[in-house]
Amino acid sequence: MSEKPVYVRFPEEADAEQLTAMYKRNREFFEKFSPNSSEEYYTEEHQLQTIIKSKADREEDRRYAFVICHKEDDRIIGSIGLILVMRGPLQSCMIGYSLDQAYNGKGYTTEAVKQVVRYAFEELKFHRIVGEVSPRNPASIRVLENAGFLKEGISRSNLKINGVWEDHQVLAIINPSGDI
Repeated sequence: MSEKPVYVRFPEEADAEQLTAMYKRNREFFEKFSPNSSEEYYTEEHQLQTIIKSKADREEDRRYAFVICHKEDDRIIGSIGLILVMRGPLQSCMIGYSLDQAYNGKGYTTEAVKQVVRYAFEELKFHRIVGEVSPRNPASIRVLENAGFLKEGISRSNLKINGVWEDHQVLAIINPSGDI
């Protein structure tokens, strides 16, 4: 089996500077498909506080944030997370991700999604993971499909992006181990 070009890990306080730089570099690109972030989001202090909060979220089984790192130089090239954690009879969550535009089209996001899905199913014991993607972003839909997600339908007028309510393609993957 060939060496994976990327790996995921939980963010650490020391990552705040690198994360801030990546988000600033890609702001225009990311905001095409995601709700606009405040100016504060693009500050190192905000990223540091987000990293600190992510540890508590993880400990309380609310949210799981990861950074995507390029194996060659350990540089942070993206972020990926499991949000909207629902336990009880649902045992589900939603996945979201962003990758530095300079690294797009190389299969890195698909690999990161596969790693996080494996963690979600094997370690966290989720039954189902959902992804929602703008139909205007076919590359992101392909990422999920290549990671084993199946299209389920369209969530109409789902998310306000740049002042416009947009539809989203809903995709999901079910834990192959069945009952948990």
